[in-house]
Amino acid sequence: MNTKTVIKEDAMWLQKELINRNYHELATAHEQGRKVAATFVPGNLNELLMCFDFARSLPETNALQNAMRKKSGKMVLDAERDGHSEDVCTYVKADLGMMLGGEKGPTGEALPRPDVLLLSYTGCFTFMKWFELIRQKYDCETTMLHVPYQGDGRINPSMREYVVKQLKEKVIPTLEKVSGVKFDIDRLRSYMRESQKAEDDLVAVLQSAKQRPSPIDGYFGAVYYIGPIFTAFRGVPEATRYYEVLKQEVFERLKSGKGPVTPEGDHPGEKYRLVVEGPPNWTSFREFWKMFYDEGAVVVASTYSKVGGVYDFGFRHDAERPLESLAEYCLGCYTNLNFPQRIDMICRYMDEYQADGLLINSIKSCNSFSAGQLLILREVEKRTGKPAAFIESDLVDPRYFSAANIKNGLESYFQMIKQKTKAPQTAAPTAAVAA
Repeated sequence: MNTKTVIKEDAMWLQKELINRNYHELATAHEQGRKVAATFVPGNLNELLMCFDFARSLPETNALQNAMRKKSGKMVLDAERDGHSEDVCTYVKADLGMMLGGEKGPTGEALPRPDVLLLSYTGCFTFMKWFELIRQKYDCETTMLHVPYQGDGRINPSMREYVVKQLKEKVIPTLEKVSGVKFDIDRLRSYMRESQKAEDDLVAVLQSAKQRPSPIDGYFGAVYYIGPIFTAFRGVPEATRYYEVLKQEVFERLKSGKGPVTPEGDHPGEKYRLVVEGPPNWTSFREFWKMFYDEGAVVVASTYSKVGGVYDFGFRHDAERPLESLAEYCLGCYTNLNFPQRIDMICRYMDEYQADGLLINSIKSCNSFSAGQLLILREVEKRTGKPAAFIESDLVDPRYFSAANIKNGLESYFQMIKQKTKAPQTAAPTAAVAA
């Protein structure tokens, strides 16, 4: 594999600085007299946690950051040696393995023991078991925000009221007790005003991919773009500034007719436009991405880039309705949508972004994404007439990334797209490859 210097946009380097800064703030939180909250990315209540001066740790982000630094393989094995099954989500095992290894975080600094676990439950049952295990280890305060599943495909008033009631009666009192800080709703409103600015600019960036050529990659590039807003920076001025810089940078590329930036420089030229469903593989992230741009493929939209908020369909945090807005945010997360909603979303992306096909990366240990993906694939093919492919890998376990199998499958899929654009068929065949 090419080992030369990785090329990144200025905004990507800025994102890295923000993420690393958060790890340093976490490492020094207790000595600075700050309490630490651990919470998850989908449905995270970052603005609310900041009202109580908590430093914020996000376990999935810790796992993927360790994976991109080639540290997660040993952590997963350590967790399995400690008794956890091969079928358990590898984010969980990487997190538990990090604890077993002395709590050293992705940047090498030790992560602190959390003072409170905030579980905002948005469709992933694994999160509940994960926090049970962490609570057993740390014996710390735990509070849960139960978010009803959108079984019938909509948010009704009683669902919103149910979540707001929990915020008022359970979550906020617990955060006040642990932090010793009194809740100030005006402070929450101020953070939400910053969130809305960042959300507006993020949507503008993601929707720039509707143009030809797309100035961004909406999957591999987008995981950098979503980092600040999906983690510990939504609601702070630094995130607002980050998205201003990012938008300016992307629109300059759009104006110049340039494609995305890849780890080896400018994209060689857009041949195929894809929509991707499912998370990426983090242990071989650069190698995985290279398989796409070597073939001239650009991902113009992805579902994973919406896992921490589906902003491109209109949601914004609303400072005039702060608690109701938090409830609607949690209720509308991608993992909390039913299958018809997910299929509608993907079909809309296929149409609006003029995609040539759908690619599903099925993650071995992630049931929240992988359950029902074949159903999604067949229905999208039926409704759009576009070809689809199905590959398999894993989140942060290097044992389940077979580069040769995935590369062969992608090459076959791109050939299928090429043939279909030359001679349209009545039914779109499915390319499936097991990694």
